[in-house]
Amino acid sequence: MTGPVAESMMQDKYNPEAVEARRYSEWEEGGYFKCGRNPSDETFTIVIPPPNVTGSLHMGHALNNTLQDIMIRYHRMRGLDVLWQPGTDHAGIATQMVVEKQLAAEGNAGRREMGREAFLERVWKWKEESGGTITGQLRRLGASCDWSRERFTMDEGLSKAVLKVFVTLYKENLIYRAKRLVNWDPALETAISDLEVQQQEVQGNLWYFRYPVEGEEDTYLTVATTRPETMLGDTGVAVHPEDERYKHLIGKHCILPLVGRRIPIVADDYADPEQGSGAVKMTPAHDFNDFEVGVRHSLEMINIFTTTARINENAPEKYRGMDRFEARKAIVADIEALGLLDKIEDHLHMVPYGDRGGVPIEPYLTDQWFADAATLAKPAIASVEEGRTKFVPENWSKTYFDWMRNIQPWCISRQLWWGHQIPAWYGPDGAVFVEETEELAYAEALLHYRQKGDIQALEMMEEGRGLERDPDVLDTWFSSALWPFSTLGWPEETPEVGRYYPTSVLVTGFDIIFFWVARMMMTGLHFLKEEPFHTVYVHALVRDEKGAKMSKSKGNVIDPLDLIDQYGADSLRFTLTALAAPGRDVKLATGRVEGYRNFMSKLWSAARFCEINECAPQSGFDPKALSHPVNKWIVGEVVKAERAIRAGIESYRFNDAASAVYQFVWNIYCDWYVEFSKPLLNGEDAAVRDEVRATAAWVLDQILKLMHPIAPFITEELYEHLHGEKREGMLIVADWPAYTDDMVDAGADADMNWVIRLVGGIRSARSEMNVPPSAQLDAVLIEGGRNVADRAAGYMDLISRLARIKGLVLGEAPKGSLQVVVDDAVIALPVADVIDLAAEKARLEKAIAKAESEVAKLDKKLSNQGFLAKAPEEVVQENRDRLAEEKAARGKLTDALARLEAALT
Repeated sequence: MTGPVAESMMQDKYNPEAVEARRYSEWEEGGYFKCGRNPSDETFTIVIPPPNVTGSLHMGHALNNTLQDIMIRYHRMRGLDVLWQPGTDHAGIATQMVVEKQLAAEGNAGRREMGREAFLERVWKWKEESGGTITGQLRRLGASCDWSRERFTMDEGLSKAVLKVFVTLYKENLIYRAKRLVNWDPALETAISDLEVQQQEVQGNLWYFRYPVEGEEDTYLTVATTRPETMLGDTGVAVHPEDERYKHLIGKHCILPLVGRRIPIVADDYADPEQGSGAVKMTPAHDFNDFEVGVRHSLEMINIFTTTARINENAPEKYRGMDRFEARKAIVADIEALGLLDKIEDHLHMVPYGDRGGVPIEPYLTDQWFADAATLAKPAIASVEEGRTKFVPENWSKTYFDWMRNIQPWCISRQLWWGHQIPAWYGPDGAVFVEETEELAYAEALLHYRQKGDIQALEMMEEGRGLERDPDVLDTWFSSALWPFSTLGWPEETPEVGRYYPTSVLVTGFDIIFFWVARMMMTGLHFLKEEPFHTVYVHALVRDEKGAKMSKSKGNVIDPLDLIDQYGADSLRFTLTALAAPGRDVKLATGRVEGYRNFMSKLWSAARFCEINECAPQSGFDPKALSHPVNKWIVGEVVKAERAIRAGIESYRFNDAASAVYQFVWNIYCDWYVEFSKPLLNGEDAAVRDEVRATAAWVLDQILKLMHPIAPFITEELYEHLHGEKREGMLIVADWPAYTDDMVDAGADADMNWVIRLVGGIRSARSEMNVPPSAQLDAVLIEGGRNVADRAAGYMDLISRLARIKGLVLGEAPKGSLQVVVDDAVIALPVADVIDLAAEKARLEKAIAKAESEVAKLDKKLSNQGFLAKAPEEVVQENRDRLAEEKAARGKLTDALARLEAALT
């Protein structure tokens, strides 16, 4: 461009804080997130994994929702009718705990003193005032959900769906009430799911007790336990049927110490002759394995705990009312006093804790409601087996099958107040009536007692005291299992159910495949006769930079909101996307987010370059009608980039999509095209200058569209800067680019990529030898001949400027020159006059020796089996990464030395 450049109206630097809230408000208030905007027959639907209403955004949420938003924004731009269904989960235990703690902090009465109705009013009040924190945080991330359709698992419509499903399954004999073992949290006094149980390694003891065999003088069976208090509920001893030591005792009885109960000696494969004494005490009411043995052998099941894990009336009077750990000490002392304590060993073992209550859970025999998961699982297993629903990565289908094919009855009741109260009413005689409303249950009960002729029950009902509702609520996962269709208005036959079910893809973490994914499959197939989604994309964990799991106790938790405050939402989104390789955990370092912040700055600078150089979109611009090779080449690179980005998104290889964006924007557009364009913009040829301006603007426009799904804020901001008053709409609803194969010019592509390889080779050689950047070198073409010389001559203005060479002449290699090989060409660069070759050789040799030393040290460490066995996995991986880096550095140094030695000969 001749003359002075234009002034930029853009800020020098991109300021996310000034852009993000403003842009998000424009999108949301403008209705751009709403489904139904596009009249397309093709829909794309995702239901958000509903975060707990008590929750705050953590890094797992940030990854999960970034990947969902990428797909939603991409398909919205493709013209599909897109629905991203948002909402929150009522989170039974978590929410009830929050409010109970709040009441305690205020010095108010507890929930039991308040009563159920008053307590639930208080929970709803908390939910309305404080329950929307995470949805606001998702907005900060840029999540383009249809907030006008936001749902809550306890809103009226979803509650109606829950009642419908429970009653239907009950009447189909797929829900029932039974006495079975559950995970019991004594702190919260409720059953909890396996997901809410955390295994903690504890240094404890293994106590060995001797149980006398009835009728066999001085004969004992020695059993071992980590929980001595449970022996009060023992109802048998199991031995292996082939264990020669005990075959003669099978069918006899032991006398349970301290209790005096006769307990049978049974033969069962569960007893392992190689473990301990080979004899195992059986406490069917307080151990899941013992329960199964107890069922097989009809052993008595005696619950010895209260709901708070104190010893109850089923134990000897001495121990009643004791806390379980207090009872443990007393029992060990009493067993020892009887001479029946064989030995005590230190024992490191895993103890299950409730993740909310924070105390060891107890397997607990109690009446609960269960769903027949095995029956419901059969169609869901077939769906994945037959390929109607697939897992990405595919290996997660094995995890799904392992659980589904060995599925246990699902305990769906919880002893809480906050949640969906079970729609079951009990009559005076204990008969249960399950209906969607109390009125229907009352009518059913009247019919029942009239047919039965139970006058007393009928009189009680007429007095309004005949039916009592079950106080328990449903497991939170029960309502979540209905999420893909209940959020669309089911059980009503709404237009949304017909249009958006089944949904397209589910994005989730691996830890809830069992608890949520599988159960959505079960209910969707059972009630709508179709899978709720065709693809389940399972993302990995977000760990710290060393690969360790983030936890508050380790102090390595990274708050996504802090990163957004510091670097902007786009930088965080791009980082998570770039690291989201299928099947590989994300190792997140703040430095990576800073690096992608620099990438955003690079894009901003490129846009400022375009503005300053008057590169503006031109009406009627035809990328197929360009004349200059540089412009033809960059158009072809745009086409290739779009293919790679589209392939990455559509194959769920989001890291590949991010890599394609990064490589094109930084390495091709900014590093090469912008540099190629500078001499053309400053040249005398007005036609070339105008073509470069139009092309640069067109390419920037394409970049903003291709990058928008991953980095929506900066791209929307730049889109307005680029188009100004001529902007026809917002970028969020712009059309995704569509290109044709003939936009790739083979000749321009070959020439410009050859120029890039040539300039890159010369730059690398200069850098390796510490040639001063300002030094203009001669260049001699010693192999390649006239064809290469002529090819280079056509682009010599670009080559000489970017490679810092004076020109390229045919000839012999001068002494003291470096040689650069590019395809069939060999170019000599005389450097003896600009660097001290001998000193450079000494420097390289010293650097190689240092690298060799590091490689040897790391090799030795990684060959040490003791180190590999004892060091944390992340430490081992860190050393492997360092070894790879040192080897790569050694290789580059060795190549440079070889190049230098060739120059010295």
